[in-house]
Amino acid sequence: MYQIGEALIGNGNEIAHVDLIIGDKNGPVGTAFVNNMADMSIGHTPLLSVIRPNLLTKPATLIIPKVTVRDLEDANKIFGPAQTAVGRAVADAVAEGLIPKEDVEDLVIIAGVFLHPGAKNYRKIYQYNYGATKLAIQRAMEGYPSVKKVLAEKDRGTHPVMGFKVTRLWSPPYLQVALDLDNMEEMERIINTLPNRERILIEAGTPLVKKFGVGIIGKIRELKNDAFIIADLKTLDVGRIEVKMAADETADAIAISGLGTVESIEKAIHEAQKQGIYSILDMMNVDNIVAKLEKLVYKPDIVLLHRNVDLETKQAEKGEKLAEVTEWGNISQIKELIGKDKLVAVAGGVTPDRVDKALDSKADIIVVGRYIIGSRDVRRSAQDFLDRMPQDPDTMRLAMDEDESI
Repeated sequence: MYQIGEALIGNGNEIAHVDLIIGDKNGPVGTAFVNNMADMSIGHTPLLSVIRPNLLTKPATLIIPKVTVRDLEDANKIFGPAQTAVGRAVADAVAEGLIPKEDVEDLVIIAGVFLHPGAKNYRKIYQYNYGATKLAIQRAMEGYPSVKKVLAEKDRGTHPVMGFKVTRLWSPPYLQVALDLDNMEEMERIINTLPNRERILIEAGTPLVKKFGVGIIGKIRELKNDAFIIADLKTLDVGRIEVKMAADETADAIAISGLGTVESIEKAIHEAQKQGIYSILDMMNVDNIVAKLEKLVYKPDIVLLHRNVDLETKQAEKGEKLAEVTEWGNISQIKELIGKDKLVAVAGGVTPDRVDKALDSKADIIVVGRYIIGSRDVRRSAQDFLDRMPQDPDTMRLAMDEDESI
């Protein structure tokens, strides 16, 4: 049996990232420990961690440099402050009871240590690697993170090295701005004027895509790198190809027409799953939405419902309960059909004074076109809707909330 831990601490070139495994000498970790010591490679020579020269730490710990050691200057950093930091962190972990003293002779540790070639400050190298090693050991021994933690963070965490955020729709409601335009300059003006809010989704409307091609998504991405971008292709056929085209241009979601055959819709949804983007099933002009959804084995991530001004009259004539029905349909019933964590979007004549009704009916995404893009004050018009929604999900979140509770 073995435990796995990881930690990143610090900033700048001296930042420390440690991956480690703790396990029994007589188990797979012990075997890997010996194999790594006996199988050296140029630039990645394993070294035993020491408190000082001639004083091995316990449990015995093998450091594997994760970045190529190119010269003696690099070697001095790994054999000096980094080696000492790991050794003292292991020793302190034993002293503090993170690793039981009675087990130190039976355990070994393998630690992968990142050391940037541009790191210069030896004290920071020591400090950050000590902290990262100690935290990685604590996490390994406590089994951190829990599955609950991983699932809670998977859609909201960001990676500093990426340089951008991948937006996921984990905390509705959202405002989807439909750019149903045929003018690129107007598109740029609107996008640059919109409030910088996580709750805003940008839709490359069908007219925009038809005039400029699916490459318009890439243009929007240049303007708003972190935006959630929807390609409204209204795919009816050859869904796999169109989904891949949208994904290749970095779209986060693609709209598929609910008028397509069940086979075409499922192929498009399946391709969206494979590409890692959201599938939106647009139910415009679909007579029986419930029946269509019931036929699908692969359910969409989002169902888009359009306003039907005659719906309430039809429901009344059939004697159905109006309390469960909105002008967009029975949203609760749709959610039951598509499953947990799936979303419902509503579109068609949505103005700020109707937002509360849509949100109270459990709509997750409010799709707005002309009210915003036709306004002289785009920012104010978008804010009219945002004012009726909660703050952005992580506005009040502290950076340290990502770490362990104590």
